Amino acid sequence: MKLLTTTILFVLSTYVGLYAQQQPKIVIDIPSQQKPWNTLDWNNNANKFQFAIVTDKTGGHREGIFEKGVDKLNLLQPEFVKSVGDLIEGYTKDTTRLNAEWQEFNGFIKKLQMPFFYVPGNHDITNDVMEQKWKELFGVTYYHFVYNDVLFLCLNSEDSYRGAGNGMIGDEQYNYIEKTLKENSNVRWTLVFLHQPLWVQDDTKRWKDVEKLLENRPHNVFAGHYHRYWKTERNNGKYIALATTGGASKMRGTAYGEFDHVAWVTMMDNGPLITNLLLDGIWDENIVTEDVVELVRNHPYPVTIEPLYVENSAFEQLTTPVRIKNDSDYKMHVKIDGLIHPEVFYAMSKSEITVEPNDVAILDLTIQNPKGIDISKNPIYLQTEVTYDYHDTDLVLNNMLPFAVFPKFTVSKASKKVKVDGNLKEWEKANWNTIEDFKGSPFDYSGKDDLEASFTTYYDDENLYIAVKVKDNDIFIDEKSSLWQQDAIVIGLDSRPKHISQLNDGEGRGQDWMVYFRSFKEKDAVYHPEALPEGIESAYKIDNNTITMELAVPMSYLDSKQLSAWQYVRLGVGYYDMDKDQKKTTHFWYPSWDDTKNIPGSGMIFKK
Repeated sequence: MKLLTTTILFVLSTYVGLYAQQQPKIVIDIPSQQKPWNTLDWNNNANKFQFAIVTDKTGGHREGIFEKGVDKLNLLQPEFVKSVGDLIEGYTKDTTRLNAEWQEFNGFIKKLQMPFFYVPGNHDITNDVMEQKWKELFGVTYYHFVYNDVLFLCLNSEDSYRGAGNGMIGDEQYNYIEKTLKENSNVRWTLVFLHQPLWVQDDTKRWKDVEKLLENRPHNVFAGHYHRYWKTERNNGKYIALATTGGASKMRGTAYGEFDHVAWVTMMDNGPLITNLLLDGIWDENIVTEDVVELVRNHPYPVTIEPLYVENSAFEQLTTPVRIKNDSDYKMHVKIDGLIHPEVFYAMSKSEITVEPNDVAILDLTIQNPKGIDISKNPIYLQTEVTYDYHDTDLVLNNMLPFAVFPKFTVSKASKKVKVDGNLKEWEKANWNTIEDFKGSPFDYSGKDDLEASFTTYYDDENLYIAVKVKDNDIFIDEKSSLWQQDAIVIGLDSRPKHISQLNDGEGRGQDWMVYFRSFKEKDAVYHPEALPEGIESAYKIDNNTITMELAVPMSYLDSKQLSAWQYVRLGVGYYDMDKDQKKTTHFWYPSWDDTKNIPGSGMIFKK
């Protein structure tokens, strides 16, 4: 077969001064008329370019944020970087302090791998001494340049040193702007940069005249100052006040416009395309390394709450340990905050703690339940934050930990031999647990007339027995469909030591713990029977709309997993209800272990 050869030769020429660059030839060889791409219309318009804008660093700067922004700009590699002022704290005539602040800031800029264009803010120029220092360093307080047929107009909103909220454009600067715009009347776009968003301020002198000059030409205006982002469409342009790149902020999120970011601008033929890149969302290739995988993913979450099991669920006060295990070589800082519960109160012995490498700390969580309500299915939630001092950065983990106080369910020894035949004669005096946790559309489940399910347990010297009873108004069996597309009973059983089984979140299914998933097909009715414990038995019967099933799990399996004579197991019992109309609901005793609503420690049954 002769190879079809497609050769694409393209040249991208971008002229800045006398500079021109030719892109390499692209050669693609494939053996078919069909192409594994959507188009060869390369996204390399010669008029398109990218630059970034950093915004306020100061006005109550937060240490280290701007420096991180510089590092992340080097990752992004824009063609150049613009500012909108407030680069130092300023507001002083102390030249020693001014020199130190500018030396520090310019030290950050030296790390940038591309040009940086300065614009003054009120923290940079507030008096004649500061203006003189600015001119000593940068020559002028306002200027312009043209890049790829786009006019960049860099203005000084601090004329007359009037400070925050009182920016202005004076006559001299206005004359410069008017002259510059006239001399560059044919550029494809005009971008204006200044610190204070003068369009929302009063008594701005010549600013309104500047807007009239801009009104009939394609333009955008960028500012900072208020440390809150908002965009306004006005004067036939987009006027944007940026948030912060390290300046003071409550950091309440995007709805409040309070976040650290850089604006990424792609200059298109039809104007600038603006993308806000939050600093927390820009990472290099080392965001997750093998070391981080070993530290985080290959270990359990370091904060666990010991579940409690009580004879009387109507308790008034209980205390349980919160265990914090740092098995790393890095110092670990932990914060714990509780979410409001409608009925109970809690108190932590400490809400913040530092745990040294390879150490363990224990805190006390006290629950007050004055009304004595059952919280086994309405848990308390603790928000936890774990921060490792990991090399030169903070590695932060967050997790919402549910905690409940459970009734102490027990399993009794059978008074007579249990015959595994699906006939529940031996279970007449057993205590049945109802299966009530429901998942699915509320319109697809109409209550007990639709489905009612329960289970109970016994044991003897040979087996643990589980009996399940289901009343289903529409038992759906389909020999041609998969197990998951019809009615089925599912039983999860974890007999490992309880400090492990209590925290089972679905990992290790079929290996570390047993899952028995049975439909009612004639053939291939059980999911992966080869993975079940040796000697397991089961049987079921269907009588009209009632399913009864018995399952026997060998005692030897329980002992081997518990590493001693078994004393407890964790059970998850559920029913998949698929009606003929393909409406599916799932029903569990407690939320399934792999569900986001899983409650650690749920489903524990203790040997009586």
